Amino acid sequence: MSQPAPAPIASVVFTTYNQPDWLEKVLVGFGAQDRGDFEVLVADDGSRDDTRERIQALQGQLPMPVRHLWQADEGFRKCEALNMAIRESRADYLLFTDGDCIPRADFVSTHLRLREPGRFLSGGYHKLPMDTSTAISLDDIRSGRCFDAAWLRGRGMPASRRDVKLTAGPRLGALLDMISPARASWNGHSASAWKRDILAINGFDERMKYGGQDREFGERLENAGIRGKRIRHRAIVLHLDHPRGYATQDSIDFNRGLRADTRRLRRTWTEFGIDKRAAP
Repeated sequence: MSQPAPAPIASVVFTTYNQPDWLEKVLVGFGAQDRGDFEVLVADDGSRDDTRERIQALQGQLPMPVRHLWQADEGFRKCEALNMAIRESRADYLLFTDGDCIPRADFVSTHLRLREPGRFLSGGYHKLPMDTSTAISLDDIRSGRCFDAAWLRGRGMPASRRDVKLTAGPRLGALLDMISPARASWNGHSASAWKRDILAINGFDERMKYGGQDREFGERLENAGIRGKRIRHRAIVLHLDHPRGYATQDSIDFNRGLRADTRRLRRTWTEFGIDKRAAP
């Protein structure tokens, strides 16, 4: 009898919704990582069949397992999709990003190298304009040249002081993270935590739509004593441009109110998370 496959060292989780071209670039980025002992869970918030077909076409070409978890399209339900993936994850350590963020080749290994008990990691991103996002090919991702600042500027990316995220090596990146005034918040494009800590706060609050849902999740982790650690100059993704038709002022205002309650009440548990029950 064959032995069951060993559990992956990490589970990478991200959502997608009807962006198969961007999704393909992200998956190819994870296929180009400098280690392959992790799994990828694509938490699909109701995409059409072309997303499923794109994933199926890629699965046999990638060195890591990719699981496609789909839920019906009933509006913006990112938090439900993320909780679905958390339940299905097989690893003790979870990395989170977005379906429009291409990971640099050391993304997974950096998160794993810098993980600590009692901490979550807060990574960084480099935002691209649409022309540059479109210009990046799959070969550019596999070779890693799309993470070269000069190469990106040659394809329409304006120069910025933020380019240091792309040019800093591990030592300078560690120094910049140490002196950065930016708060180590939970950033959905590049963040990670132990699964036990995520389950202890009951995952994401499913009442929240677009706008601040990642930050509220991180604030509950902090209230539970899980402190953030900045790695924003070391764990890098390229954020591809796209429209945000799902953003509404009502959802943003509602989420701000809920976040204020989380901070004021020092709340660690949500009754609207993975388990639909009051705090144990």
